[in-house]
Amino acid sequence: MDSLEQQRKHIRNNTKTGSFLKEKLPCGFIATVSVFILAALALWWCSSSVVSFSLGSLSKTNTNLASDTRSTLDCGVDGQVDAKLRHDSHNETFYDDPKLNYSIVSPIQNWDDKRMTWIQNNPLYATANRVLVVTGSQPSPCHNPIGDFYLLRLFKNKVDYCRIHGYDIFYNNAFLHPKMDSYWAKTPIIRAAMLAHPEVEWIWWVDSDAVITDMDFKLPLDKYNDYNLIVDGWPGMIYEERSWYGLNAGVLLFRNCQWSMDFMDVWASMGPGYPYYEKWGQILKSTFKDKQFPIADDQSAMVYMLLEQKERWADKVYIENEYCFQCYWASVVSRFENVTRKYIDLDKGASILRRRHAEVVTESYGELREKYLKDAGYGKETGRRPFITHFTGCSPCSGNHNPIYPGDSCKDGMEKALNFADNQVLRSFGYVHSSLLSSSVMPWQSDVARQGD
Repeated sequence: MDSLEQQRKHIRNNTKTGSFLKEKLPCGFIATVSVFILAALALWWCSSSVVSFSLGSLSKTNTNLASDTRSTLDCGVDGQVDAKLRHDSHNETFYDDPKLNYSIVSPIQNWDDKRMTWIQNNPLYATANRVLVVTGSQPSPCHNPIGDFYLLRLFKNKVDYCRIHGYDIFYNNAFLHPKMDSYWAKTPIIRAAMLAHPEVEWIWWVDSDAVITDMDFKLPLDKYNDYNLIVDGWPGMIYEERSWYGLNAGVLLFRNCQWSMDFMDVWASMGPGYPYYEKWGQILKSTFKDKQFPIADDQSAMVYMLLEQKERWADKVYIENEYCFQCYWASVVSRFENVTRKYIDLDKGASILRRRHAEVVTESYGELREKYLKDAGYGKETGRRPFITHFTGCSPCSGNHNPIYPGDSCKDGMEKALNFADNQVLRSFGYVHSSLLSSSVMPWQSDVARQGD
């Protein structure tokens, strides 16, 4: 756990910055039969008049909207399969409502019913626990000369993770509400993403300055079946110490449901796009004794909602601290080399983990490694890679030097984190970085060419 003392060192701007015959049949025969089978299956799916669903009560039980996994075959005219086009149902859905408004200031009612209707009309896109990663940056170039390069690398990091795990990703660099900028910019983006992606069960917001540093780890979504919002934090700091540092709003997992729509409405109403923004700044400062400035920021506002409106929201919020849903960078970057050595030692005892493989099956090797990690007793503080390393207070885009961090500690720490994560990706391509502070790479050699322990 990040130390409370380190967390309290953060001044307000520290907390924000801005997805396998020995005898072979002829290849042509196999291809012909495969195409015939796929076409027949697709025709059956498209012409079927009844599609079976298992849909729970969305806002009450918070189970997945679609419980069965479906392949993304696309049905065209007369039930033909078109691999390039994705067809929409001709039936009327909420999209046909001329009053539909994507703006954060326009509340959405009966979202669970509207979303269910859309999925019933477009069943091929409904997969269990589907995730959309949402991230972004400011619309203008960075003031820091190297800032845009860092944003590119930070985006690449998230794209790599999504490719490995099959998550969709949306990168936004526009303010969807002109006054909701800086750390408040996420609220209209998350809200619009829910409307744009009704097929998605979870919207996962990740700040631009957060690095996914464990490419194997996958969100334990089954753990969150009864919750609608997942956030990193410490309940004691929120409910006992009444500290605005009790959570970090830079990495958030929202269920796509009416509860989340309502939460977003109340949360955003404390921001600069609403008339009582300045008043909320005063209220939040008086509520949290460790808040230095009378400014209504998104993190203070979220803590306030959990503290002062606990009966309305808290039961559906999971405050995660069993793993690094997001860990404060200054407390973890110094561990990267030691963690790397621990994983190498772990792999030496299990040759299957050192086996070369195609990137497309990387996720299965990560699941396999998970068993060895648990058997070895590796946890959040005992050798496991941090899932997400968040560079709060470093401001890679603006380039503003934070006086509480010495010299190039932010720059070097981010370089280490990005290369630490990149090594996990590059192994599938046969390379690793020569060091965590170097952009150069060298061949990665495995001593195991075939599976076996």
